[in-house]
Amino acid sequence: MRATAPSTFSRRRFLGTASAAGLGAAALTACGGSDSDGGKDSSGRTVVEWWNIQTTEPSKSIWPERAKAFEAKNPKVRIKLVTLENDAYKSKMTALTSSGKLPDIYHTWGGGVLKQQIDAGLVEDLSEPVKTTLDTMVPASVKPYQFDGKTYAMPFDIGAVGFWYNKALFKKAGISAPPTTWDDYLDTVKKLKSAGITPIALAGKEKWPGMYFWSYLSMRIAGVDGMQKAADAKDFTGDDFVKAGEHLKELVALKPFQKGFLGAAYSTPNGEAATMGNGKAAMELMGQWAPVVQADAGKGIGKDLGFFSFPSVAGGQGAVTDVFGGGGGYAVRKGAPKAAVDFLNFFMTAESDRILVSKANMIPVVKDATSALTDPNLTAVSDMLGKSTGFQLYLDQAYPPAVGQEINDSTAALIAGSKSPEQVARSVTQVAKSQ
Repeated sequence: MRATAPSTFSRRRFLGTASAAGLGAAALTACGGSDSDGGKDSSGRTVVEWWNIQTTEPSKSIWPERAKAFEAKNPKVRIKLVTLENDAYKSKMTALTSSGKLPDIYHTWGGGVLKQQIDAGLVEDLSEPVKTTLDTMVPASVKPYQFDGKTYAMPFDIGAVGFWYNKALFKKAGISAPPTTWDDYLDTVKKLKSAGITPIALAGKEKWPGMYFWSYLSMRIAGVDGMQKAADAKDFTGDDFVKAGEHLKELVALKPFQKGFLGAAYSTPNGEAATMGNGKAAMELMGQWAPVVQADAGKGIGKDLGFFSFPSVAGGQGAVTDVFGGGGGYAVRKGAPKAAVDFLNFFMTAESDRILVSKANMIPVVKDATSALTDPNLTAVSDMLGKSTGFQLYLDQAYPPAVGQEINDSTAALIAGSKSPEQVARSVTQVAKSQ
């Protein structure tokens, strides 16, 4: 489910693209570093080590600026930044988790990996220390970091998947408004085809874009609670998940995708984003980074671009206001200095979040920071998140990686016509039970 676009708006926009060779010695030191002694530096300041993955601008510069701003108000504390590229970070964190020695503050996507760290007793329960700050946040932004009624990380970024559409092509096909139900959506596809317009751009080669359809349909039918129950039981063979595949098969039968979609990548000149950005398709199901990648890989369609939520499914348990997405947060190791929590409370004030929104192009996680959001496309996604009634984390983060990969693979096979809805449900279940 990973976007490979070069844009800073990609789903992994904060994951970076630096090579391991460019990490520098600081990134490869053990937690605590050689310049600290029992949590103090040579000046007697408390050292808080902050591991992040902000390797690209503008975040690469903004993160140190926020650390210095905190230090200015707290002269007895030093925030030591350790910045790693995404894959190097994951590798390093896997080793540190095994050793039981995590950084004071560290990046997390929530979901399964964070839960493993919590179960191992390595993560601080932040429910009370950051309660006042959490009360100011968009509820959906906190969901990936909450387990059993407790909060274990502070979000700093949030995003979501929805349909981006070409208003001009909709108008040409005589469609006056975006569809709100799945039946209406299928009718919209038929109207676009009748008008000689390719309804949907899809990167079939990369699999994860097609997976969004199965995931959202599963959510709309089973509901967020149903998704969690299936994950807990490691069983996706229920009727709800088979129905999700059947509805996706209905869509595929209409042949809605661009010519050659099975071999198309996401961000290449002839890929999904370019097809949409060059006005060659009417819709794509993608995250908040889509407009920038459309303009980067293609020309972009400017004011003709619109956004709408994934439609409801008749008889489903999920609401049209339930959202599928993810983001980034920071967790604190068990036993970290109190200054680590103090810093997180500082980092996610409304004032600080306005800086992240205006300078780092992030969707606000603090309600009072929404005023800093000026981009109309990001505003549309932010509005959807603000009104959300349920939130489902990206499945490759919510579930073990092998399960997420199987969902990608099986959905791609269904779209290609080589797997049935029942086979998809069985394959995902088989891998889930093997974990």
